[in-house]
Amino acid sequence: MSLSPLIDKLIESLQVLPGVGPKSAQRMAFYLIERNNDGAKRLSSVLDEAVERIGHCNKCRTLTEHERCSICSNPGRDETMLCIVETPSDVMLVNKVTGYKGLFFVLMGHLSPLDGIGPEELGLELLAQRLDSGVVKELILATNPTVEGEATAHYISEMARKRHIRATRLAHGVPLGGELEYVDGGTLSQAFSDRRDL
Repeated sequence: MSLSPLIDKLIESLQVLPGVGPKSAQRMAFYLIERNNDGAKRLSSVLDEAVERIGHCNKCRTLTEHERCSICSNPGRDETMLCIVETPSDVMLVNKVTGYKGLFFVLMGHLSPLDGIGPEELGLELLAQRLDSGVVKELILATNPTVEGEATAHYISEMARKRHIRATRLAHGVPLGGELEYVDGGTLSQAFSDRRDL
C-alpha cells in the first residue's frame, strides 16, 4: 500500500544514487521529510544549482563550474607531469593524499569495447594534443587495477611511447599495514613481481 504518490516518487528518485536500494531510499526520504526539512530544502537547492552550473574543465575534463578547474588554473602546478585518472573523484583523492603537484587528465571511464567505450569516448584525441604540445615529460597512469583499467593504461602508454614521453604506472600490491596472510594471491603475486630495491 502506498502512503503517497509523492513519497513513492521521492523514494524512487533517491535510488539513482549508487548503493542505495529501496529500503535505504525509504529511510532517507522519511528522515528528510520528518526530521530535516531545512536540510532537504538545502539539498534540493544545491543539487539543482550543481546540475545547472557544473560542467567539465576544458583542459583536464574534471568537474568544475568554471571553464578551467582550480588545478589547471594554478600556475604553481608542474605542467611537465600529467596524471591520468578515470574519474573526477580520483583527482580529489590523488590531490588530497599524495602531495602530487602536477596536472591531471580525467578519462571519465576506461576502455570497454563491449560497452561501446573506445578512445573517442575517453577524450584521447584531446590527450594526444596535450602530449603533442611537447610540455608533458611524464605520464603517471593511475587507472584502476581492473582488466579494463590495465588495458586503458597500456593503450595510453603506447601513445606516450610513440612521442618519447616517459609513462609510469602506480604500484600495486600489499597495502601499508596489511598482513601477508590476509592478502589475496593475485595481489601478493603482483607485489612480489613489482618488488624494488631498498
